[in-house]
Amino acid sequence: MTEIKTAKDKEKESEGKERQKQRTFRNLSDIEIKRLYKPEDVADLNYEQDLGEPGKYPYTRGPYKNMYRGRLWTMRQFAGFGTAEQTNKRFKFLIEHGQTGLSVAFHLPTIYGYESCDEKALGEVGKEGVAIDILKDMEILFDGIDLSKISTSMTINAPASILLAMYIVVAEKQGVAPEELRGTIQNDILKEYIAQKSWIFPPEPSMRLIIDTIEYCTKHVPQWYTISISGYHIREAGSTAVQELAFTLADGFAYVEAALERGLDVDDFAHRLSFFFNAHNNFFEEIAKYRAARRIWAKRMKNKYGAKKPESMRLRFHTQTAGVSLTAQDPESNIVRVAYQGLAAVLGGTQSLHTNSFDEALCLPTEKAVRIALRTQQIIAHETGVADTVDPLAGSYFVEWLTNKMEEEANKYFERIEELGGVIPAIKKNFFQKEIANASYKYQKEVDRKERIIVGVNKFKPKTEKELEILKIDEKVALDQIKNLNKVKQKRNNKATKQVLSELKEAAKGTENLMPYIISAVREYASVGEIIGTLKEVFGTYREDSIF
Repeated sequence: MTEIKTAKDKEKESEGKERQKQRTFRNLSDIEIKRLYKPEDVADLNYEQDLGEPGKYPYTRGPYKNMYRGRLWTMRQFAGFGTAEQTNKRFKFLIEHGQTGLSVAFHLPTIYGYESCDEKALGEVGKEGVAIDILKDMEILFDGIDLSKISTSMTINAPASILLAMYIVVAEKQGVAPEELRGTIQNDILKEYIAQKSWIFPPEPSMRLIIDTIEYCTKHVPQWYTISISGYHIREAGSTAVQELAFTLADGFAYVEAALERGLDVDDFAHRLSFFFNAHNNFFEEIAKYRAARRIWAKRMKNKYGAKKPESMRLRFHTQTAGVSLTAQDPESNIVRVAYQGLAAVLGGTQSLHTNSFDEALCLPTEKAVRIALRTQQIIAHETGVADTVDPLAGSYFVEWLTNKMEEEANKYFERIEELGGVIPAIKKNFFQKEIANASYKYQKEVDRKERIIVGVNKFKPKTEKELEILKIDEKVALDQIKNLNKVKQKRNNKATKQVLSELKEAAKGTENLMPYIISAVREYASVGEIIGTLKEVFGTYREDSIF
């Protein structure tokens, strides 16, 4: 007798065959994703305790009640190349095209505390950011831009206190009081030891400088975000989303603890700490990461550090789309990648956003490319409708399960870091570096085996390469920069400059807050290189132990 198969039997048989054909579905954090999520996957979710209303503890659904219904995120395109004059023109171009905040990229010599005339700066002047050596450069950079009306983010770490001092003095020259200034310095040295590697001093004196800026701004520049605790560079170094989440928040906890040790009250400074996250390719993983970050931070600030004010528990963050995801092959495909990454950042509740230009795998962005990147944000904001309601993906079984899973995996990392003695001991034991290296290696092997498809790279390759307009920095930039630096040094009061640097050195030997001394040095046109050189005499430099 022929067996009659029911529709249900056929469905089960079909599912069985499909399971044999398909690879495991895992996101970039190696979390296995099920075929379907149901109410039982989030059965333990308590709305009030785990989600809450937007603008209320634990802020999972967003730091503000109305989010983008009240105010759109700040559209802040990262910009900086060549001389201060060239970048000033780019800033004005971006403002004219609707950008609502500035974001400064500094060239490598400034990032490492060298003058443009230093032999170590050879071939790098103005190449990957704007050359800022001395106060005069900063004056030119913001010429014609009212600092009382615009928010400025500066991506600078080891010399962050110096660039902040320059910004304060430039504002004074414009007649803008420190109390009026709005913006952020990245100022996150711990992630430099973990990932980006642009440190100068050992961790302990570096932490002192950061807490000096937090303490100084708390008293004198109250609207300024004193640090942008950055997961972006951790992710760019090859970490997973979970590692980015955990390592970034662990750094944040370390800064809070250092400020408390200084004697600061958590409710006086915590609301001026901000975060900086990456927006990578796995759409839902990124959204869950942002939501989990807010909840983890709120819980820790309230339960461990004793924060009382709501604003001290709110995690606010800037997002940049993933530079590491951009491909030099078929670069116009990057426009699509960036659009989805930007959308994930918005659905995750970002406070400001930089969308990468499609040509950044090849060069600093051209005006055409940066305009497209800015238009991408404007289309998300004004045409898609995603800004009309707060946290529109809340309640999705998958999104809530994944948010919980990201928090769970991050907590495992926090336990491991605590077992190692905290962030700085873990850095010195190369814990973070090994974890990121292993994750990066695993990912690359998956790409090489085509287990992860990168469009235009390991599949769907274009048959012909399209010529692109490339932004090139003329070598004359270095000659002009060095000439102008020497001219400023000749005109300044060198006796006064020498005196303020001597006072800075003596203060560095003690325990005083160094910001007033750094501001005095900047006013006398001491260069970034001279100030860093002075501090090196007291603090020394740092060399990382190699790992293989």
